[in-house]
Amino acid sequence: MGSGKKTWTAVLLATAVLAVTAACGGEGADGEVTLRFSYWGSAARQKMTKEAIKKFEAKNPNIHIEEEFSDFGNYYEMLATKVAGDQAPDVITIEIRGLREYADRGTLADLSSEVDTADIDSKVLATGAIDGKQFAIPTGVNAWSLVLDPKAIKDAGQNLPDDTMWTWEQYIDLAAKITARSGGKVYGTQQAFNPAFLQIFAAQRGESFYDGNKVGISRETLKAWWAVHRKLIRTKGSPDAAKSAELASLSEDRSLFATGSGAMGMWWSNQLGSINKASGGREVDLLRMPKAPDATTGGMFLQPAMFFTASAKSERKAEAAKFIDFMVNDPEAGAIILSDRGLPSNSKVLAAVRDKLPETDKKTLAFLDKIKGELTDSPAAPPKHASAIEAILTRYTNEVLLSRMAPDDAAQKLITEANALIAG
Repeated sequence: MGSGKKTWTAVLLATAVLAVTAACGGEGADGEVTLRFSYWGSAARQKMTKEAIKKFEAKNPNIHIEEEFSDFGNYYEMLATKVAGDQAPDVITIEIRGLREYADRGTLADLSSEVDTADIDSKVLATGAIDGKQFAIPTGVNAWSLVLDPKAIKDAGQNLPDDTMWTWEQYIDLAAKITARSGGKVYGTQQAFNPAFLQIFAAQRGESFYDGNKVGISRETLKAWWAVHRKLIRTKGSPDAAKSAELASLSEDRSLFATGSGAMGMWWSNQLGSINKASGGREVDLLRMPKAPDATTGGMFLQPAMFFTASAKSERKAEAAKFIDFMVNDPEAGAIILSDRGLPSNSKVLAAVRDKLPETDKKTLAFLDKIKGELTDSPAAPPKHASAIEAILTRYTNEVLLSRMAPDDAAQKLITEANALIAG
């Protein structure tokens, strides 16, 4: 049996089991309500989430939260199975790339008047709205940034870059010099293929990742982006194409930076703490992304780390909204969760927990405060099927870097395939 048939058989079987055994929330004979809450993450996230749930249940004795937890790799398959089986959890955690797809299916409830959003930045809040309906509440924010080890730069005999004006060519040159000085023991940087990187790169060239319901990035911009990657490989500022592809599939705690064999890399700002911990406490700094010489904007932006949403079919929407409100707006929940789901989106919660944040998170907060006046508007929810675009981007990027496709051909085919997916 082919892998596709196996997957669908497993999904159908799981759907049948769910239809028999699961229930979307419910009320017991004694008036108690059970809410199902789905989320992904590490063991550390699960531990602090359990603690926050206990606090909520203590404040709301009639509401019981039933967790549906998984690692990130299995989360969306699990969620799709439950939604297909008409057994969506009452409260659903989701990323921006899958928001429109689930909202347009009618899976998500409008939370416009159900959750207090007065203390959430309006531009960040708008990322969870579609066609005037607030389907999603941001948990916290982060920014795609450049991470750097100051000691590794100095050990290579180089000065720290002035990130207010450095260019892509200067970034490539610095990476190459670090690798050369270390004799190849420490690479200047680790390659990054995240769509957020391309989005920033495109913004510097006056383009956006999406233009309505189609890709807004030109072939020329894609080729220029790939040229940065290719030159890093050619100058040995980064590992070769095969190793770079392998590293891109690993979490930040297994990166070159975390293992002491890389001086720079690009990650979401809320990953700084885990990078610092995995590296054994190495000093880490966040920098602005390099820019094109003639760019009028750096292109950096705030993005919700994730959203809380509620099922449109839940029989307990009011209780679901109450739980979301607690997780986002209650300082007691904030004191437990801290920055695990991004720096708190609620300004009052952030102020309440600011002094309790670990040092790396305080550094992240200071960095975001410093650059907030330069940030572009947070991108709106991307079109349907955007969750699959990252795989397309990665596939064609690998083809180019491994010299199996010419950049011009790859750029044209990527745009054609992505637009067909979105339209379909």
